Amino acid sequence: MHTILPAFSTSFIVISAILVAFGWVQIAKRNIAKHRRLMTWAAVFASLFFIVYMSRTIFVGNTEFGGPDNIKTIYLVFLLFHITLATVGGVMGIITLIWGFKNQLAKHRKIGPITSVVWFITAITGATVYILLYCVYPGGETKPLLDAIF
Repeated sequence: MHTILPAFSTSFIVISAILVAFGWVQIAKRNIAKHRRLMTWAAVFASLFFIVYMSRTIFVGNTEFGGPDNIKTIYLVFLLFHITLATVGGVMGIITLIWGFKNQLAKHRKIGPITSVVWFITAITGATVYILLYCVYPGGETKPLLDAIF
């Protein structure tokens, strides 16, 4: 179970980013209804990610880096970059969605492309964290979040 939940949560965020890309294509074609539907589903999958991730963090813990010590610092800097970007991207995503649903389209159009790029980078860095933790190196011990990082 300690590797299944991270696989699910990573899949959800990657699906979210793919849906954002499709939504971007649809708005470029001026297909507002499809754009709205795709972006709403992207938000649903991002929310599923957050629910699974936080549940796992609270009830199971997080897995520490199991790779060699000489790259652990690089991994931790990368992880903190990802966490910061994910937090910023999440807040931007919520704001972008609210402005879109409230038809504050000037604001929505201004922040939307930036939010999308941040979200793509978040998904890529998140998938990279997953690959490093569970595929490239054997996962370390699973323990509470702060213990896993420090």
